[in-house]
Amino acid sequence: MAPSTSDQHSPELAAYPGMSPAGSTAVGRDQVRTVFGQVMGLVAATVAFTALGAYIGRNLSGGTGIVFFIAAFACIFGLQFATARGREQLAVGLLFGLGLALGLAVAPVLNAYAKTDPAALWQAAGATAATVAGLGAIGYATRRDLSSWARFLFWALVALIVFGVVLIFVNIPHANIIYAVLGIVIFGGYAILDFNRLRRADMSSSVPIAASIFLDIFNIFLFFLQLFGSERN
Repeated sequence: MAPSTSDQHSPELAAYPGMSPAGSTAVGRDQVRTVFGQVMGLVAATVAFTALGAYIGRNLSGGTGIVFFIAAFACIFGLQFATARGREQLAVGLLFGLGLALGLAVAPVLNAYAKTDPAALWQAAGATAATVAGLGAIGYATRRDLSSWARFLFWALVALIVFGVVLIFVNIPHANIIYAVLGIVIFGGYAILDFNRLRRADMSSSVPIAASIFLDIFNIFLFFLQLFGSERN
């Protein structure tokens, strides 16, 4: 439930005695814009590090990607630990390390697409940008707290992982397309949720939210890439 108007004003009025409610609202909106700009700047920088990693590692072997995926998971856990300890600069560094590691991890795959089906890369990038922008706008514009989505999306993601394991052993017609569409739907839901969280965030939570939004973008891109690649095959 959204806080009442008086609840929204009280922190600013306590910090600035004598300030009118209108002035309090202006301060609140300035803070929201500042947090939004901080988070999206971090997301853009992390995407840039991912692109750098994909370029640097374009000639790596496929097996090397597993090592960088492990490094990416280490960055995620380290980022959460650094944020909890108030080490913001370390958390930002680990966020950029996450982007670089994931770029290196998928570099051989992206290089293969670049050589055999470059159109799929551009289509996946365009579809990802449009999807995240649209769903992110919905989440950010929604005043209702969507935190209740988190449990459902978590279990949906677990089910998707199980479905992916089943596909290793069971041949299902058009399985790749089904898997990709489900992945886009689930991480699209996460994008709505994370942008809704961003609406209520403060500066102390900017790095974890930036990491969540980046991971939404990264996974949606990979699922779109799988979808467009499957259509051609």
